[in-house]
Amino acid sequence: MNFINILLSNPAVALAWVAAITVAITIHEFSHALVAKLQGDSTAELEGRVTLNPLSHVDPMGFLVLVLFGFGWGKPVPFNPYNLKAKRWGPAIVSLAGPASNLLGVLFFGLVFRLVLQIGNLPADNLLHTFLAFLVQFNVVLMLFNLLPIPPLDGSKLLSLLPQQFAGLVEGLQRYGFVILLFLIFFGQNFLGTVFQAVETFVFRIIVP
Repeated sequence: MNFINILLSNPAVALAWVAAITVAITIHEFSHALVAKLQGDSTAELEGRVTLNPLSHVDPMGFLVLVLFGFGWGKPVPFNPYNLKAKRWGPAIVSLAGPASNLLGVLFFGLVFRLVLQIGNLPADNLLHTFLAFLVQFNVVLMLFNLLPIPPLDGSKLLSLLPQQFAGLVEGLQRYGFVILLFLIFFGQNFLGTVFQAVETFVFRIIVP
């Protein structure tokens, strides 16, 4: 989705777009920090990341790239794996907290959207409708994208749980993960877009009565 086109055609919708992606990113990063704290590591807490203040989680450069090119990132949440209660599963738990929070976001905001549609009696182009639809959409995209097992995405932390015979594969992905990710973003957009769109369509078929 091209933010510039949205901004030029309808500034109010662009504002809803910015608000929705900010909320989705904030929920995602906050969840990493909260789960790390619950797992016994205070690194993120000491850096002020256990908060729902968007200013603590939105990375200016990542957001600018998101606006211009359609992909971006929030501020990575730091944690010390040696402080986590679950030594083997701890890093994966902390990392998967982000996508899990986006799944909960899809369910929660989807339910709110459905209730608004049923009882609000508002026109289809109402800004609240647009904002809630964006919230559902962005949470779906953040969840699916971050589950890809490619470093530095959240799903890559599951690689550490693979048996030893996959050590070479894991090492290769860790070494070239960022290059692979950039290649996928630039040359696999059609594939990713098709997958994301299919999931979004399925979700909205459930939401819209």
